[in-house]
Amino acid sequence: MREFLKITKALSDPQRVRALMLLREGELCVCQIIEILGLAPSTVSKHMSILEQADLVQWRKEGRWRYYRLPGNDCPIVVKQTLKWLQSSLDSCPDIEKDKRSLKITCKKPLKDCAECYQK
Repeated sequence: MREFLKITKALSDPQRVRALMLLREGELCVCQIIEILGLAPSTVSKHMSILEQADLVQWRKEGRWRYYRLPGNDCPIVVKQTLKWLQSSLDSCPDIEKDKRSLKITCKKPLKDCAECYQK
């Protein structure tokens, strides 16, 4: 039950759902997620932390950048089912389609130009 509640909490925010849907395209740097969602770095970090606690995302650090991805095949079955349901339910959602277009533009930019928080 605890795992289920973590997942439902993680999915209760539209910004976290948008972030998950972005990650279906592959691994993203946190600065790319920040730019597409249009949120403050601290807000995105909090959202990603909640998703991580629910095992819905994994991350790695490279230099000063943190990269997020959907979990691999070794994740719990409830996570696999949740991600599959989420993707099939929202695949044609207009907001998700808009984010997908924004992602294509954002991924063309060098990471150092991606978000204000990384231009320091």
